[in-house]
Amino acid sequence: MKPIVSIIMGSTSDLPLMQKAAEFFDQLQIPFEMLALSAHRTPREVEKFASEAKGRGIKVIIAAAGMAAHLGGVIAAITPVPVIGVPIKSSFEGLDSLLAIVQMPPGIPVATVAVNGALNAAVLAAQIIAVGDEKVAEAVEGYKAGLAQKIVKANESLAEVKFAFKTN
Repeated sequence: MKPIVSIIMGSTSDLPLMQKAAEFFDQLQIPFEMLALSAHRTPREVEKFASEAKGRGIKVIIAAAGMAAHLGGVIAAITPVPVIGVPIKSSFEGLDSLLAIVQMPPGIPVATVAVNGALNAAVLAAQIIAVGDEKVAEAVEGYKAGLAQKIVKANESLAEVKFAFKTN
């Protein structure tokens, strides 16, 4: 089994958060890899990873980093593979990492999800892959249908909640 998604994090301290993305890929049966790389501490390894990603069959890269979150931007500068940035809340409520990821120069886009938005990064990665993969498209559609069903069930539960002036 060869990975088609890379989950890259600045350090293993980000693993508890990025685990949500890994669980989603497991659920949809999308092969992925997880690596710790740092734009500042291991720049040569980041360059090697990014320059080889497309040739290894990687279709989307999720890059998670906190503080001076340059990881996604550095990877995006090197590879033609789409990069999704996950800002990690480590200081300044994550605003520093959000701005570092979202404020990229023209021609070097990094799609950016919410602070600590690992699950949304995984869903977006699956949607990107789904454009050319019917099996993944069906899995994404099933996942989204499940989200809708949760709300239907929530409304059924709310109907049982009683208050003197509640009308439904």
